[in-house]
Amino acid sequence: MTPPANWQKSSFSGGGDGNNCIELATTPTTLHLRESETPTTHLTPTPTALAALLHGIRSRTLTVGRVNHHG
Repeated sequence: MTPPANWQKSSFSGGGDGNNCIELATTPTTLHLRESETPTTHLTPTPTALAALLHGIRSRTLTVGRVNHHG
């Protein structure tokens, strides 16, 4: 898969050219997320997973490091 070329920096990352930000890019079928400090590593979440992540961040209910095991 060819990585997207249209990365956009989060408005919450502040101004400037620092490497402390989250970037988003889209292709016709996929969303891509990456941290600017490691631009070659990116995530391609499903819309449902991204919506859950954003909801957890906005509602402050996201628990970092929590792992859910089913079964």
